[in-house]
Amino acid sequence: MPRKGRSNEEIVHALGQVEEARRSRKSFAGWGVSEQTFYRWKKQFAGLRLSEIRELRSLRHENSKLKQLVADLTLDRHILQEIVRKKL
Repeated sequence: MPRKGRSNEEIVHALGQVEEARRSRKSFAGWGVSEQTFYRWKKQFAGLRLSEIRELRSLRHENSKLKQLVADLTLDRHILQEIVRKKL
């Protein structure tokens, strides 16, 4: 099943509505998400305000960029070390 990107506002709204409906399957279907997706969202976002969710997503995105940068620089370092070893 293709993954649908949901905005922070939609997720928070969906969590609230489904909680109010006492986790009825109809509520999950109304949002077009599975029960499993709802519980994953609940685990990730429970107790967080919308601003905190935005910050969390921003930090996760920044973290992934930094990890990629570290991986690239590590690879460059290994390549340069091999070049130096071959010259000696």
